[in-house]
Amino acid sequence: MGPRPVTAALNHVLRSTPVAMERLARYAGKTAAFHVGPVTFAWTVQTTGEVTAAIPGVTRDLEVRISPFLLPRLAMHDEAAYREVGMTGDAEFAHEVSFLARNLRWDAAEDLSKVVGDVAANRAAGAANATAHWASEAVKRTTAGAAEYWTEESPLIASRVKVEDFTHGVSELRDAVERLEKRIERLAPGASTPG
Repeated sequence: MGPRPVTAALNHVLRSTPVAMERLARYAGKTAAFHVGPVTFAWTVQTTGEVTAAIPGVTRDLEVRISPFLLPRLAMHDEAAYREVGMTGDAEFAHEVSFLARNLRWDAAEDLSKVVGDVAANRAAGAANATAHWASEAVKRTTAGAAEYWTEESPLIASRVKVEDFTHGVSELRDAVERLEKRIERLAPGASTPG
């Protein structure tokens, strides 16, 4: 249920942060399934705090649903994206998985330094961080631009001001209709009927 390379990478990141393994070990035996679009990964927590691919058909203690469109935002640790992830099942386990997802980081520079040395690894990590920052800013600018376009230029989405104006107009129309109904009621009893 979890491809070996993904499981190995996940365990590598966990082993690099012993406190994460300690926290996760408290949930030994629990299984979490992650549904990313049509793909599902399921892992069972081991007593060491590492994970192993879940046995097919095992009861899942936690179901996590992630839209594929959230993945870039989650990779950039966008807090709002984490709130859009759907979780059902064991609440304590869900809280721990959410905490680890927000705080667990792969130290790529450390791993790279073992292959190419510290200086090259630090330069590569710096370049990767700069690229990630640029990508994050690009996503924010694109999102803001799209929101502005959809609310101002080609209004597919109503702006807050337009919604408030519409609501105010509806209230005024309702009040005018009520006043008209009262006038009609006042005129009706006094009206003469043709003979």
